[in-house]
Amino acid sequence: MKRLLLLPFLLAACEPAPITSAPATKAATMANPASVYCVQQHGKLQIVGDASGQFAYCHLPGGRVVEEWELYHSTH
Repeated sequence: MKRLLLLPFLLAACEPAPITSAPATKAATMANPASVYCVQQHGKLQIVGDASGQFAYCHLPGGRVVEEWELYHSTH
């Protein structure tokens, strides 16, 4: 009789743990250094896209317009 009472407890102990999903993580983001540099120079970014992809122009104070990476590489 004791063995029959013990059987449900043994079976319950063998039940697998419930599956829980992993907590959502934020994707790591890193700012574009050329864009950051443009803004640090008090410029305004203009993102342009065409069939070959996207690129950005930096509109600097005084009216000068430069592609953002060209500006960045000219000083770094």
